Amino acid sequence: MASDTTINQQVVMLTDYIPRAMRHARRELMENGRFFGCIPGCPGTWGDGATLEECRDELQSVLEDWLMVGIRFGDPLPVWDQPGRVG
Repeated sequence: MASDTTINQQVVMLTDYIPRAMRHARRELMENGRFFGCIPGCPGTWGDGATLEECRDELQSVLEDWLMVGIRFGDPLPVWDQPGRVG
């Protein structure tokens, strides 16, 4: 079982990782007036919404789920080093 220190370190890593990944998100206004967003480098992460804020919230929720599944199965995760670049 993981210690409280290890769990806290993992939480800090995730809370740092999520905003870094979200800075790489691409968003666009679709023809139907809704917003679409995705994160290149994180296959299958996309969201949409009636507003840019709804799109962002949905995309972040999908990213969080994507991370949990990837961590659970030991999948390699993108390393975000600089804005706009996957390292």
